[in-house]
Amino acid sequence: MEPAKRRAVYVVGVGLVKFLKPSASSTHDYPDMAKEAGEAALADAGLTYKDIQQAVVGYVYGDSTCGQRAVYNLGLTGIPIYNVNNNCATGSTALFLAKQLIEGGNCDCALALGFEKMQRGSLVSHFNDRTNPLDKHAEVLSDCYGIQAAPLAPQMFAAAACEHMEKYGTKADVFGKIAEKNHRHSANNPYSQMKTVYSVDEVMKSRMIQFPLTLLQCCPTSDGSAAAILCSEKMVQKYNLQNKAVKIVGMEMRTDFSSTFKEKSCIKMVGYDMTKAAADSVYSATGIKPTDVDVVELHDCFSANELISYEALGLCAEGEGANLVESGNNTYGGKYVINPSGGLISKGHPLGASGLAQCAELCWQLRNMAGKRQVPNAKTALQHNIGLGGAVVVGLYQRGFHESPQLATVATAANSINSETVFERIKENVDKNGPSMVNKVKAVFRFKITDIKSKGTKFWTLNLKDGSGSLTEGQEGKTDCTITMADKDFVQLSTGKLNPQMAFMGGKLKISGNMAVALKLRLVLPQGGPKANL
Repeated sequence: MEPAKRRAVYVVGVGLVKFLKPSASSTHDYPDMAKEAGEAALADAGLTYKDIQQAVVGYVYGDSTCGQRAVYNLGLTGIPIYNVNNNCATGSTALFLAKQLIEGGNCDCALALGFEKMQRGSLVSHFNDRTNPLDKHAEVLSDCYGIQAAPLAPQMFAAAACEHMEKYGTKADVFGKIAEKNHRHSANNPYSQMKTVYSVDEVMKSRMIQFPLTLLQCCPTSDGSAAAILCSEKMVQKYNLQNKAVKIVGMEMRTDFSSTFKEKSCIKMVGYDMTKAAADSVYSATGIKPTDVDVVELHDCFSANELISYEALGLCAEGEGANLVESGNNTYGGKYVINPSGGLISKGHPLGASGLAQCAELCWQLRNMAGKRQVPNAKTALQHNIGLGGAVVVGLYQRGFHESPQLATVATAANSINSETVFERIKENVDKNGPSMVNKVKAVFRFKITDIKSKGTKFWTLNLKDGSGSLTEGQEGKTDCTITMADKDFVQLSTGKLNPQMAFMGGKLKISGNMAVALKLRLVLPQGGPKANL
């Protein structure tokens, strides 16, 4: 039977919270993290929670329906909410299912949300009265290298590293060079848990966890959350989201094959064959070749898995992973930039959020909004997220639309206007739609705009709390929220050329007062003019 034609799916908004060491603090609970990531994704898209028609939520550690409890912090609209648990591939599984909902015609706008509130230390099983889902994987490890009284995951990936060393002559320091690269990349990521840059020597001399993997070659446990808003083409066009839309060109999911267990290979046991099958399938379906890829976010839970994944994803030939590392073709200036975010090793690994954090990074890269991490001229992005037990998702992304004439006009105008032009547009909108804006916003904003050239500062007060609303120059009266920015940055932000999250984390956007109120600023500018991303 011929499959139904699949609709195109676009990521139009992404959100992320800074990944942190696990904490017992109730002020950093999963509903709070999920709310922050979800609101950031909605603000990035310029949508409200009422636009979301279905939600898929991923987490590994937590009670049933934690997904609902997390999403309830965004709104209570009665939409279907699905909970997903696929080990370390949980976030990308939520993304994959949200994509299927849209491409199958079940909805036009879906939220994929992932979070994790973890315990410190290595992962352990919490259920000792039933079959462990990794028992078949452990049997392969036992038959090949034996099992020690230590955490299982590092033993499995260390065994895969040893097998690669024995089979292809790979040196232990190659794995250390991968970790050094990811820690170096992470220094430019404001969302990363770890920001320290280490030399290869420091990586290799850190505490041995399981030969050949040292501490700095292993990802930490983390608290964190990430979100993505997915839309159909119909929805993109309805809300004029073309300038933000990143198309999921192809995405495939696979689980283990018989070869995972029968061939007694630890490389296959940690997911080589299912990664290769998913990658081959997505390349075939899209016509995109591995050599077409510019930027990659792949699953580096341990440095060994990054190297093995190079080969499974077709970024190099089987057995040639070490050569890719030694040639520098896995970092800036080389053929690919792999894990510009710092990867799991340095950014952190909150299991339910990691796959969606990869999606966020790749969308920023394709939108040219990754700041100091930006890969020059990035046009095609590859995602790989794997979980033992097993599941893998491999996806390809590209910009969804060529710049439309309207967007090109706005972008060109952004180079010639200043903040006063933006405030003129705001005033026009208030004069025209003031009462309805007051009804929606109910807040007073103050803008502190500095001009670097003249070294002057101007204040504007936007009252959307009383009467029909007003915009005045000056700083009189009480305010709910103050926005401080340089003139040129404010113009870039208002015209969609500066990502609000990156601006905030990079210090270009300062907010004092009520953060929730600040998120309502996207309602201020009219459609068709410079678009407020605040």
